Amino acid sequence: MRYCIEISYNGTNFAGWQNQLNAITVQEIIEKGLSTLLRRKIDIVGSSRTDAGVHAEQQFAHFDVDESIDCQDIRYRLNQIIPFSIAIKDIVAVSQHFHARFDATSRAYQYRITRQKNPFLQQMAYVFNVELDVNKMNEACKLFYKYTDYQCFSKVHTDVTTFECQIFNAEWIQQGNLLVFNIKANRFLRGMVRAIVGTLLQVGLGKLSIEQFEAIIIA
Repeated sequence: MRYCIEISYNGTNFAGWQNQLNAITVQEIIEKGLSTLLRRKIDIVGSSRTDAGVHAEQQFAHFDVDESIDCQDIRYRLNQIIPFSIAIKDIVAVSQHFHARFDATSRAYQYRITRQKNPFLQQMAYVFNVELDVNKMNEACKLFYKYTDYQCFSKVHTDVTTFECQIFNAEWIQQGNLLVFNIKANRFLRGMVRAIVGTLLQVGLGKLSIEQFEAIIIA
């Protein structure tokens, strides 16, 4: 039987979502917990990857077992044995045809910038108190709707076969001293959101024009 698991986590102390050699990941912790409780090796498939230090308010994954399980009991017990930085929000039985990665219709990320030092946002927001032209940054964001090839914002040596991404929404929102970048797409490339944010900050600082920003995408 196949089960869908809903997860949230603070990624500060993890090397990202996906299993890696010589590094602790969120996927590894959950797989070890499930394997312990179900007394067999359990592999989970996530809906998306996150890089080192990235947090997730809502992530999905699926796993298979031979027989039915008590979802709420497993959820409760799993939360007791995994670190507090990972929360299992729900486990539900799904169709055998369900796939956490391929059935996901979109992914959404937020990048938060605080304009002043805030101890309550430590590890949750980037401190950047230089004046920014937010309107110009949002004007640059409109260019994302014109293009689909984002190799320019991808890390090198990645294992993808295509750099095509359809971005559905991209905008900066000012919330008091917090500046929040929201971006939603069908998929993201490795390091893509951080690269986009860094480049948009150059636009906001006046170091890149809208035309130069577009030239980067085209290149």
